Amino acid sequence: MSLHGRVIMITGGGQGIGRALADFAVSMGARVALVDINREAVELAVAEIGADHARAYVGNIVDPVFVGATVSGIVEHFGSLDGLINNAGIGRTAMLHKMTLPEWQQVIDVNLTGVFVCLQAAATHFIANAKRGERRPGSIVNVSSVAGRRGTVGQINYGASKAGVLGLTMSAARELARYNITVNSVCFGAVETAMTEVIRQEKFRDRYLEQIPLGRFSTPTDVAPATCFLLSEAAAYITGQHLSVDGGFHMSA
Repeated sequence: MSLHGRVIMITGGGQGIGRALADFAVSMGARVALVDINREAVELAVAEIGADHARAYVGNIVDPVFVGATVSGIVEHFGSLDGLINNAGIGRTAMLHKMTLPEWQQVIDVNLTGVFVCLQAAATHFIANAKRGERRPGSIVNVSSVAGRRGTVGQINYGASKAGVLGLTMSAARELARYNITVNSVCFGAVETAMTEVIRQEKFRDRYLEQIPLGRFSTPTDVAPATCFLLSEAAAYITGQHLSVDGGFHMSA
């Protein structure tokens, strides 16, 4: 399992899970293009990883002009683009009957439309690679969630967006398979990041832990290896799949 020589674009790459993904991809031999709206975080990540292995791109993934220019910039700087991890996401918590339309739309925009915008831009480049005869023209991993498979209380916007990512993944996998481009998703449970701080507080902690057979919340470093595996040559015959990385929180036949 190696990413040696591959260039990977990681959205939300400046912090949390995105930063762990960047570190692990680099440890596998990749160079990483980190896309984040938080300039300070992503520039710090690049400084710590090293400019030889990483480069920062600051902007909003919902903006197709920015995303298109970023893909072109990555290819110009690194010489290629071989993989995409659609990791950027946000949460806006409210019960169904209290959720405002802006709270709904903000999450859908970033977590679903942003994923589509980045997938479309990367896929366009990967298709061009395929038409030039590249054997492995590109691979994509979309970060979904167990919330998209079994629902979640107080985050109907988040659950809907992550369920949408699953459908987007399968449709893209079917469309892009003829070019030998793989598209998969990973479904995380409660990862120890700022976004899950509420459910990890004492009031909710035990209730959630009782549903996780492995008995603990995951860390960003727990979920990075399985995600990067789906970009590697070892996963070349896997596409259209949803890999749960959640300690057993969601199990299905």
